[in-house]
Amino acid sequence: MFTKLRNRFLILNLVIISVMMLAAFAAIYTITYGNVHRDIQMELGKVSDFLHSPDGGGGQGKPHRVGDKGRSPMFDDGMGPPAERSVSFSLQTDVHWAITSTNSRFDMDEDFYTDAIAKVSSGPANGGQFTLDGNRWAYKVDLTPNGYSVVFLDVTAQVKILTTLIYTFLIVGLVMLVVIYFTSRFFANRSIAPVREAFHRQKQFIADASHELKTPLAVINTNADVLLANSEDTIAQQAKWLQHIKSETERMKTLTNDLLYLTEMDDARMQMIVTPVNLSDAVEGVLLAMEAVSFEKDIALSYDIEPELTVRGSSEQLGQVVMILLDNAIKYTNPKGSIALSLRKRHNDALLTVTNTGPGIAPEHLEHIFDRFYRADPSRSRKMGGYGLGLAIAKSIVEQHSGRISAKSVVGESTTFTVQLPLGA
Repeated sequence: MFTKLRNRFLILNLVIISVMMLAAFAAIYTITYGNVHRDIQMELGKVSDFLHSPDGGGGQGKPHRVGDKGRSPMFDDGMGPPAERSVSFSLQTDVHWAITSTNSRFDMDEDFYTDAIAKVSSGPANGGQFTLDGNRWAYKVDLTPNGYSVVFLDVTAQVKILTTLIYTFLIVGLVMLVVIYFTSRFFANRSIAPVREAFHRQKQFIADASHELKTPLAVINTNADVLLANSEDTIAQQAKWLQHIKSETERMKTLTNDLLYLTEMDDARMQMIVTPVNLSDAVEGVLLAMEAVSFEKDIALSYDIEPELTVRGSSEQLGQVVMILLDNAIKYTNPKGSIALSLRKRHNDALLTVTNTGPGIAPEHLEHIFDRFYRADPSRSRKMGGYGLGLAIAKSIVEQHSGRISAKSVVGESTTFTVQLPLGA
């Protein structure tokens, strides 16, 4: 699926860029062609004026190259042809295109003149171009009392410029397409990577959620079968099975509520009611509720809270983050262990740290512990009733409050979670 998506992206990108390149090359060629054609017409006009001027005559058979360096004095009258090196001549004909005279300073045989006039007589009436003996010639026809006067100009060099331009466009276009293909392929892979990751995460999320729901459903189904198999027993006699069903129902309720909460967190950034929150009081309130739990499990709980630290956000959600972190710490702290909580101001942020002694988290698990349904020790987490959603919820809440959450751990010693929130009035 992703290969097809990438290929579609590549094809679309290449088509769009190819059309843009073609349009750019066509515009450049059209402008260049127009400039060259205009220059040819201007040069033909100058050549015609010069060859028909009193000083532009001359006998046949003498070379006449327009614009040669060190040109003869006849060019000093200001009517000379343009500076480009060109070969030009003129022919006079009668009304039937029979040559009556020539005006050329370049040695050419009579057959060449005859072929040139034949091309003109079968071409456009006022002027045009033709190819003769491997050269490209432009001509201009003027009417005379006795027939026609035709001026010829060698434009092979100008035509070669246009041909070279076309070949240059083709080569540059092909090279650019190859470069663009590999560049587009690189960026297509990078663009699709987040989509692929999100797709796989969604699949994994569905698989994990299904797996988590499968276990309590199996327990409920089994206990229901036991109840049905002993229908003659009283409710009091069946209390154990009913209690199992209720317990698993509560587990499913907790799981679905957490999943629903995560979904709402993804879409509720703009809907959250933001108010000034005394974070110091919120943290202290959660601590008071958790002290009894830590005492019951023989875990030492110490804290250091700087008073009157205020942030902007939801007091309920921020309290939930503290509850998740403390609950997580208590679950993974061995008896006789300790938990230390600290809330201090650092620069323009409130810094909350929760550290607990215990087995710690291996480095390969640290980067995944905030993923949904992720557990470093799945068997132990399930025994403790966890689903691997608590830290994912905490991360969503912290990010919704424009903060950051991170974890570091020393295996066999301790684990520290750090929450950084911007202070606000």
